Amino acid sequence: MKHFVEEVKRDLVFVEGGEYLMGDYGLQYGAEQMSYDGDEDSRPVHKVKLSTFSIARFKVSNKEFEMYLKSNGLDLRSFEEGDRQEDWKNIHSLPNLPAHMDWYEADRYCNWLAKVTNLPFSLPTEAQWEYAARSRGQFLMVATDDGTYRQTNDGFTKDGGGPKGINISTSRDRKEFARKMGWRTGVLTPLPVDRFPPNPLGLYAMSDNGLEWVKDWYDENYYQYSPEIDPQGPETPVTKDYFGRDTKVVRGQANANPSWGGGVNVHRTSANPHGYAFEHKMIVLRDKTARCVVNSSDQI
Repeated sequence: MKHFVEEVKRDLVFVEGGEYLMGDYGLQYGAEQMSYDGDEDSRPVHKVKLSTFSIARFKVSNKEFEMYLKSNGLDLRSFEEGDRQEDWKNIHSLPNLPAHMDWYEADRYCNWLAKVTNLPFSLPTEAQWEYAARSRGQFLMVATDDGTYRQTNDGFTKDGGGPKGINISTSRDRKEFARKMGWRTGVLTPLPVDRFPPNPLGLYAMSDNGLEWVKDWYDENYYQYSPEIDPQGPETPVTKDYFGRDTKVVRGQANANPSWGGGVNVHRTSANPHGYAFEHKMIVLRDKTARCVVNSSDQI
């Protein structure tokens, strides 16, 4: 456990607090003078002041999540036998792939880190997440090494092919990794947590390789009344999904698509905290990941 705690601390990135304009800034401050997100819930742009914190350099990995499960006498959840169970086992079989979980598992994991490290770990607030993804609130629409999407010029062929990612993944990268592993997950295949370069702050895959749970309940109108200092999101559930279920904010992108582009750093979306999808409550967790923060002004 001592070695695990040391690794967790080593992989924290110190984020000095400050003031930034949160939300879809594209129309006012983007180079193209156009919105980066088609959804109204990412507007209006509003001023936020954040206290200093630290955030995990990587998404929670399978290796880390397995340590949490074993330490608490828990087993990795399973699905009914068949292709879905096989896929689930596959994507959890490599230690350096991101762990997939529902919101409650993510919250319990961060709380467990707080217990074993004696540090104030938690899930990040939505405001902390965006501030970090944008490298302390810079006007960067995607959390790559330079704030842009870059890919090769390789063309598509009858056998597939297509561009490969330079600073963020493409469908080809994910399909080739699945083929190499003998998996059938194709374009939905997760990649190692450090596969592509980090953003200028030093954080990996905040715009790719799995949506990330944050602390906040989702409210499509929250930006209209959000407090300026250290916003925490609504105190209680507000917005329901299509089936009438409470929703949490998820940020980032499940699978990058450089050809599509878009302002991933400002895009908001929501998901039921249990990860349920569809009326029969099938659990879809293959695109839900997390990373934790330490709410302290001290550099760890």
